[in-house]
Formats: sequence, C-alpha cells, structure tokens
Amino acid sequence: MMEQDETPVYVIPSVKDEELEQEAGMTDLIDDAEEDEEALPHSEILDIFEEGLARLVQDPLLCDLPIQVTLEEINSQIALEYGQAMTVKVLKADGETMPIVVVQNASVLDLKKAIQRFMELKQQREGGVKYISWRYVWRTYALLFQGEKLEDDNTRLKDYGIRNRDEVTFMKKLKKK
Repeated sequence: MMEQDETPVYVIPSVKDEELEQEAGMTDLIDDAEEDEEALPHSEILDIFEEGLARLVQDPLLCDLPIQVTLEEINSQIALEYGQAMTVKVLKADGETMPIVVVQNASVLDLKKAIQRFMELKQQREGGVKYISWRYVWRTYALLFQGEKLEDDNTRLKDYGIRNRDEVTFMKKLKKK
C-alpha cells in the first residue's frame, strides 16, 4: 500500500529508444541476459558470485580477509583504510588474539557486539559450537585495558584511551565475596 505523497514512476520506452537499442545491438544482449538469468540455477549463480568475491579478496587492500568473506567484513576493511575505523586486538586467556574492527567513536558495547560477530563468523567457518550464551559470557568475563575494567557499556573506547591497534584483554572476572 502506497503512502499519499509517494507517486509511482513508470518508464515507457519511446519508439526512438527501441530504434537506438536495435541499432546498437542492445536488444540481443538484453534478450540473452534475460535468457541466461532464467537458465542458471541459484547454486550456479552463487558459485559465480563466490568466484568473483574470491578475486576481489585478492586485491592488496582486502588480502587480509578470509575466502568466505562477508560484505560486513569488506566494508570494515575499507573503513579501516579510510581511517573511519580502528582495529582493537582482543587477547584471550589462551593466547589467541582476535583482531576486532570497530568505528573510531565506538563504545564498549560496540566492541562487545563486534567480538560476538567475530566469534559467530569464526564458528560458522570452523563448524564449531552452534550457540554461545553471550549473556553468560559478559557476566563471567570482562574486558580490560591497561588493568582497567571496561565496565560501562556506553563509554567510548577513546575515553578509556584505546586507540588503533591497542590490546584489550578478555579475562575471567574474579568472584566477589
């Protein structure tokens, strides 16, 4: 259902447009493209898309990304190159470092969501655990930067002094007695 201020736009090709297309041989190309679209099953189109994406990831700007890259990861990498985002290295207790990309003015909550997304993508690619209770994780683990807990989710990372390529530690909380 359309809203009152929206008016539909119809494009009606004129005879001149059709003549120009025929002269340029465009009608054959358009017909071929329409036939190709109908002839290719979804799985083949997906394969073609993934091949194109794999070629795109070979670009020096995007070479750090995995083969099964998402659009979100490509956009993050581009934002990094333009200085609109920063990488925060999250160090886990087992020694693994997770490179997390967040916008420059990100809050602690944004960092937590980015960590969740990073782990979800990692689990999908490795076929690991299906479900992680993030509520439990954030109740039992904390993020620390230079010994200071990042407790307030609304505080900006830059207010804690966190800059590009800084290390944040992901550590189990100590029980209070």
